[in-house]
Amino acid sequence: MSARKPRIAAKTEASAPPPPANTAFGPRATSKIQHVHFERLAIVYVRQSSPQQVLENRESRERQYALAQFAERLGWPAERVVVIDEDQGVSATKAASRSGFQRLMAEVSLNHVGMVLGLELSRLSRNNKDWHQLVDVCGIFNTLLCDQDGVYDSTDGNDRLLLGMKGAMSEFELVTLRNRMARGTRNKAERGELYLSVPLGYLKQASGEVIQEPDEQARGMVQLVFDRFAELGSAYAVFRYCTVNNLRLGFRRLRGERIGELEWRPASAARILGILRCTAATRTVFPCHRSTVICKKSLRYGTTSHPASGSA
Repeated sequence: MSARKPRIAAKTEASAPPPPANTAFGPRATSKIQHVHFERLAIVYVRQSSPQQVLENRESRERQYALAQFAERLGWPAERVVVIDEDQGVSATKAASRSGFQRLMAEVSLNHVGMVLGLELSRLSRNNKDWHQLVDVCGIFNTLLCDQDGVYDSTDGNDRLLLGMKGAMSEFELVTLRNRMARGTRNKAERGELYLSVPLGYLKQASGEVIQEPDEQARGMVQLVFDRFAELGSAYAVFRYCTVNNLRLGFRRLRGERIGELEWRPASAARILGILRCTAATRTVFPCHRSTVICKKSLRYGTTSHPASGSA
């Protein structure tokens, strides 16, 4: 009796089914990717919403470019993996301004694409019209969509429902962000801390702090405008003085690659008026002109009123 036990145990062990394989959910184990998809391209769409995000959010950029290696691990040859990154720094609210998205739509419509990969589907579009157009074209030409959550087949009812919800949430998320930023801007304006642009003689730092213009020559030119206005009594006379003497004013660039750099521009009547009308510059940066009251009448007709003497 006891001698038969090892044979029974061995027989039971031999007839036992093998342990189940490690079932991994997601793109690696999906059955949606067929041989016909590997025969076509895998396009990785890379996009960030603004130039500032391109410069600062390096981790997001690296993760998006890493999808090319992920497509190779799924089975696509390296020569069939294409990265489209022409839309870096461009918002996804409109397809007309995105050459990369238009190129993607053209490749899918020509039946050249087996799968479109993006880190998040919101990278592809934040407009429901453009998003559903892409989903419809992918369904017609049997092109899969893939993000970090899974692979989607737009011909499948459940996947199409999920894609529609993702597109609607992506567009609504943009509306929510806009409303949040608008409320924050309004609240900051109510506190008197909103600076859309600072006047000449000031410089707004990255931290939000407003300081005096560090360049002595640029600061001196603003001082000269106030000095000549006190002497000549007319904003247009100050403009003529600057034009005759070929004097330029120093401006800080607010946009572009050279943002924050000092740029010298010719004086104009509008710029002279902008300097003289700026109460902050008159009272804070150039306190020597506190005794001079600059009003619209003095700017227009060339009169300067002095409250100490009562004359105009």
